[in-house]
Amino acid sequence: MKLFSKSCEYAIRATIFVGAQSFKGNKPGLKDISAEINSPEAFTAKILQTLVRHHIITSHKGPSGGFSIPIDSLSEIKIYDIVSAIDGDSIFTGCALGLPKCSENHPCPAHHKFKAIRNQLQDTLQSISIEDMITDVISGLTFLKITN
Repeated sequence: MKLFSKSCEYAIRATIFVGAQSFKGNKPGLKDISAEINSPEAFTAKILQTLVRHHIITSHKGPSGGFSIPIDSLSEIKIYDIVSAIDGDSIFTGCALGLPKCSENHPCPAHHKFKAIRNQLQDTLQSISIEDMITDVISGLTFLKITN
């Protein structure tokens, strides 16, 4: 079962990679990011544009250009911010069965059972910063890319 769209998965990976590179003083370009997250360049470019538009990452033009995240912002950017920017908030607010008029006053059969799960997911994603994830990647506890 997939929790997020493919775009969102790539966006989270790209943000972690760009953040880790920013932490090291680097500004990776599109080709490096695309290769690291195993995503086609054109698709990665669209994702990066969205992340820039939502002020999650910064784009730098010119010969020494690339993408970065200010170091002091790494603890402020939450996974929730990326999910909201790419997939919107329907995962937190939408009907579990896809009904258009599901609500507290007119719930679907799954509404009350899934409400707690959605709320817990939202709370969890709002508590995990990019800095938390970068720290684990840099220390080798977690990874972004499977290498052979």
